[in-house]
Amino acid sequence: MGASAAQGDKYRSYLYGEGEENTEWRYGAPPNYDVVNKLFEEGRTKIWPPGSLEEQVQNMVKTWEMEMFHKVKMEDFKSVDPNKYTFSLNGRKPISLEEKRKLGGGYNPLLQTSLPEKFRAYNPDGETAISSHLAFTTAFPRGFALEILQVYSGPPVILYKFRHWGYMEGPFKGHAPTGERIEVFGMAIFEQDEHSKIVKVEFFYDRGELLGGLLKAVSDGSMDATPSNCPVMRSTG
Repeated sequence: MGASAAQGDKYRSYLYGEGEENTEWRYGAPPNYDVVNKLFEEGRTKIWPPGSLEEQVQNMVKTWEMEMFHKVKMEDFKSVDPNKYTFSLNGRKPISLEEKRKLGGGYNPLLQTSLPEKFRAYNPDGETAISSHLAFTTAFPRGFALEILQVYSGPPVILYKFRHWGYMEGPFKGHAPTGERIEVFGMAIFEQDEHSKIVKVEFFYDRGELLGGLLKAVSDGSMDATPSNCPVMRSTG
């Protein structure tokens, strides 16, 4: 399922140590997840036994998410095989890692839509990895926590149910913060090769669960809020 971090973040591998000395980080330094880890520990509904399949899957997904959001060069990815990796959302045609990165990175691949542009409350086609990340770290200054609710099979083909949640304590695209908890539930399939590298990812969830809560408040006409307590927008997942 992948090596555990010898130091630093207890839920994510490949953040620190000799293996990351030459890693190019999107915001200039390894992300710090202390704030979102606190949110996770205070709000999770499951506490999985150490070494259990559920705990391993949870840490694998958190590690994968960290690398996808924060590592710039594909050769720095250690949880996936960049040459074999494919991603798909809600049954769409699988795309390669390079194609996924062309979508803009950040939340954009997870917010793909076939809606006409005029009906898109959030348009991933018009966002970059940085603008996307800024929009969501502004809305969720304490991060957007992830927990695994159930693992149905695993590995090499891992099927699980997940919950993502956060508190909208900052504005989103001009919509005033509500302070309310926003939750997203879904299913995902991760496939690993013989070296425990992720080679295929499929996500199934309703993006409206996320965007509906963020767009609930009336626009306040202001985009001046502080994006995050962290100078490099670190709290994600």
